[in-house]
Amino acid sequence: MTTTTITHLVTHSGGFHADELLSSVVLTRLFPNAGLRRSRDKQWLTPADEKIIYDVGGDYDADRQIFDHHQRPGPLREDDQPYSSFGLIWAHYGQAYLAAMDVPEHDIEDIHTAFDTKFVLPIDLLDNGAIEPSVAGPLSILTLPALLGSLKPVFDDPSPTADDDAFFAALPIARSFIEALVRNMAAKARSQSIVMEAIVKAGTSPILELPTGMPYRSALEKAEADHMLFVVNPRGDDWTLNGIKLSNDTFDQRADLPADWAGLTGTALEEASGVKGAKFCHNARFIAVASSRKAILQMAELAVKANQ
Repeated sequence: MTTTTITHLVTHSGGFHADELLSSVVLTRLFPNAGLRRSRDKQWLTPADEKIIYDVGGDYDADRQIFDHHQRPGPLREDDQPYSSFGLIWAHYGQAYLAAMDVPEHDIEDIHTAFDTKFVLPIDLLDNGAIEPSVAGPLSILTLPALLGSLKPVFDDPSPTADDDAFFAALPIARSFIEALVRNMAAKARSQSIVMEAIVKAGTSPILELPTGMPYRSALEKAEADHMLFVVNPRGDDWTLNGIKLSNDTFDQRADLPADWAGLTGTALEEASGVKGAKFCHNARFIAVASSRKAILQMAELAVKANQ
């Protein structure tokens, strides 16, 4: 990252898209004292040591701190997929941004790569027309680029500052999504050693007990713990029993809770399961709740037997 004092962050005026909005999230975190200027004026788009110019300017030159992708040919990743301004900014400033977000140094490289793959690349591809919004099917209107785009002013807004006003109103909303995902990725990294220790402790048991709710599926895959069917952990004053999804893209599980528990609560669930303290089982049979560790482990053992 540049050591020169940055006084201005410059992107284009007019309507906005997700790529320069999300780029602005990263850059304003790193350079909080810099002014954010939206302009197409040649004077503002002339590179200088104190400026970072992005999504405008017709050039990509990291040494001159200009990060546009609209020129031909546009900048490409090593695998020939196109960059948007967000991808360029993330490639050059993403690791510094993660450090500014207090991500531990030993996790920065992995999280930088994962965030690029899961979050940045789809923005790049969509902005360049390399994928169509229709790939999201009926959820296309609910994708992040579509939602951020919906924050643009309506066509007949009479205010001469409507575009800028909408951009700066959208910026903290975009920031909340990036920061939340980074925090979740950092938390997932922190959870890995805890889950791995629990896997070792469980041995050949199909039941994984964790000290609290936390991400666990990637650690299960890393440990190749395919024998594990259910996870238990405390939650407040209760304990939960969870099925393990086959992947993040499906609701299918390695094993379901017993069918005769589905949708039951309280006394009805206690009678159906034979477990004193059983409190709730979701109708979709992916989670159950009990009042004690003893009760939840009894339910877990019954669930295992029902799947054998």
